Amino acid sequence: MRDKVLEIWPEINWIKNADLKEKVLNCWIYAVENSVLSINDLLVIPFSLLLKDCNISFITHKRTAVQLAVEMAKIMKENFKDEIIIDMDILIAGAILIDVGKLLEYDIIDGKLTTSEAGKLIRHPFSGMAIADRLGLPAEVQHIIATHSKEGDLGKRSVESIIVHHADFVSFDPFKA
Repeated sequence: MRDKVLEIWPEINWIKNADLKEKVLNCWIYAVENSVLSINDLLVIPFSLLLKDCNISFITHKRTAVQLAVEMAKIMKENFKDEIIIDMDILIAGAILIDVGKLLEYDIIDGKLTTSEAGKLIRHPFSGMAIADRLGLPAEVQHIIATHSKEGDLGKRSVESIIVHHADFVSFDPFKA
């Protein structure tokens, strides 16, 4: 399982801190092992059940959001110099994990992918944060997971969370009908 997760998530290797990298990897392993989905399903399922006829896979959307977040952060650091502090390992870890909880939101009924009853009650920012907490991810990463979507709109986001939030929506909003 470990090798397969690293195969679909090469961005995990961008994390320099070995302990953080291992914990991010373990979150994805845990999520897959506790999901109705297989690791290979992530390569083919639509990235959102909210979009009609979505042909972009879950992993393609997720990797795009991570890559956008990293590039945005690099540009900001280059242009703003010492005026901004961005922890790239925290940003990357958080970006990789923002939708890890979605694996617990799904169900398959009559061969069709749908939202589970638990998923209707507990959205992925909460289940993802619970996975991250269970596996010892730092509060800064949990914060990104918890605040990346609309649930974070009422709170104060860290710099890393602001970047990840916008990268996620940049790779989602253009596909809304």
